[in-house]
Amino acid sequence: MSKVAASILLSTSAIFNPTTPKALSFDASAYVTINHEIRLAVQKSTNVPVVVLLRNKSNEVLYQHSIGTKEGKYAVKLNVDQLADGDYELEVKSSEGSIVKQLNLSSAPVQKVNRTIAMQ
Repeated sequence: MSKVAASILLSTSAIFNPTTPKALSFDASAYVTINHEIRLAVQKSTNVPVVVLLRNKSNEVLYQHSIGTKEGKYAVKLNVDQLADGDYELEVKSSEGSIVKQLNLSSAPVQKVNRTIAMQ
């Protein structure tokens, strides 16, 4: 049974030090594909290392990838089909701050098929 991402909050929440707000040197976008995968793209403008993390609600890291200083772009499709229903957090972070996206995975309810047998 494939997972359906019932809600993915694509609103970006950047975490900064409130006294010294500054723009991040990277940007990230994520969306749900037609195959129920999460597609993540990261674009960097400076040579700052960036880490991509997918965590469950217990804060366990399920996926981690480090984007090196020489990489300018990174894209990945995350297959979430084997993950249990629930809340997850996708975070893209560097030493400058982070972008966090909340995900909720839920399965469509299985409809019971009523079968009719006719004999002639």
